[in-house]
Amino acid sequence: MLVRDGKRRANLVGHHLGFRGVGPLIDGRPRLEGPASFRDEVRHVSVGVLGEVHVALIWTWREDRRRLFSFRRARREEKQAYSQAFVGGPDSEG
Repeated sequence: MLVRDGKRRANLVGHHLGFRGVGPLIDGRPRLEGPASFRDEVRHVSVGVLGEVHVALIWTWREDRRRLFSFRRARREEKQAYSQAFVGGPDSEG
């Protein structure tokens, strides 16, 4: 994984989450993945659950590494999509 130091600090200040917590979103555990809209680069959003908190990681591939852009609490629609994809997950109706 590749994260610039300035981005690491900015993410911690802005979202109160450090990139060290992203492991569950990239280690094969259940997660929802899809495209993240961005100007001219293919980016991805991975949504998962850490403890009882839904989180989202925005990332792309650069050469053979993941480049991380943002790690934040998931938005309402991301939480709902995750819960619908994984019935029985946090906040699901079934």
